[in-house]
Amino acid sequence: MARPAVLFGGPSPEHDISILTGLQAARALAQAGQDPLAIYWSKTGDHHLVPATSEAKDFLTGVPPKAQRLELVARPGGGFVAEGSGLFKKLAPLEVSAVVIACHGGPGEDGTLQAVFDLAGVRYCGPTAAGAALGMDKLAFGGAMAAAGLPSLPRVVLTAAGDEPPFAGPYIVKPRFGGSSIGIEITDDIAVARALLRTSPHHRDGAVLEPYLPDAVDLNISVRTWPQRQLSAIERPLRQDASGRIYTYAEKYLGGGEGLSSAPRQLPAHLPDDVDARIRRAAQAVVDIALVRGAARIDFLWHGDDVFVNEINTIPGALAWYFWHQQGVAFAELLTDLIAEATSGPTRRYHADGADGSALRAAGSIAGKLA
Repeated sequence: MARPAVLFGGPSPEHDISILTGLQAARALAQAGQDPLAIYWSKTGDHHLVPATSEAKDFLTGVPPKAQRLELVARPGGGFVAEGSGLFKKLAPLEVSAVVIACHGGPGEDGTLQAVFDLAGVRYCGPTAAGAALGMDKLAFGGAMAAAGLPSLPRVVLTAAGDEPPFAGPYIVKPRFGGSSIGIEITDDIAVARALLRTSPHHRDGAVLEPYLPDAVDLNISVRTWPQRQLSAIERPLRQDASGRIYTYAEKYLGGGEGLSSAPRQLPAHLPDDVDARIRRAAQAVVDIALVRGAARIDFLWHGDDVFVNEINTIPGALAWYFWHQQGVAFAELLTDLIAEATSGPTRRYHADGADGSALRAAGSIAGKLA
């Protein structure tokens, strides 16, 4: 009988937070009688079946003892397979109804994993490969928002040399590909910003630059797309350390035993009615433009009379449950809805329609093409 699976970990700077999200999801499903499969994705890229009742401390030194090694097969009819016992060690496919992807940052949230699941015909929760890739690329996401006419701050690619930015400092520098607040720096000096491309491991794959607004207010909203589209209340994160210039990764995730769920916040935020309405209208548009699926968090900046779309987190910490808990939705209910969405239709199917051999018949010799 097919069972839901929860996949967590992965080769990402947010590996540890992903473990916490995954273990919470697996525990909530187990307590709801769902009997989930818990799959740990190690920092080195291996997959392991672990008990759904595992604790965070079990992963302090890596793969827990007695974990069962899995292989992920990326072909039609593939998916996760376990090595059996006995002399011939026959591979046994795991019967998975849908995978709850609880990976933050890296290949679990950038579309890579989703594309593998599409190739294998495995159902999964959360963003599609295209939606995940767009959400992870800050330059592409910002460009899509601007092209759609949504208010957003100017955002340009940061290069090691070249013209001066089209806006004055101070500047906020962000990894082009990455989640959360990891690698975000603020500087008044463009030379310092450019040096990050050489010195920071978080910026070596690219970085974006935008103006830093020191008195802007962070405002976030969650959306879930099943059983119908629904917007949560808006939250205003509260700073624990007012001496800093941004809402940091440590403030989000390391301030308490429950991680992001225990971070101080105002939820619902105390906002003027027009600001609340503008955020909700913009969030509805983002859902359509960014191919949002599952439970996502959309981040905004409120600055004076302006409300800017900032970023999207397509697989947020704790799957954004704290937004919905405030509205009476249990974690198990949120997860069950995600799984229902994943299993509501067929898996992604690739096709070769149009590849009928005509180009091959008309091609002539390859040697002739190279002449």
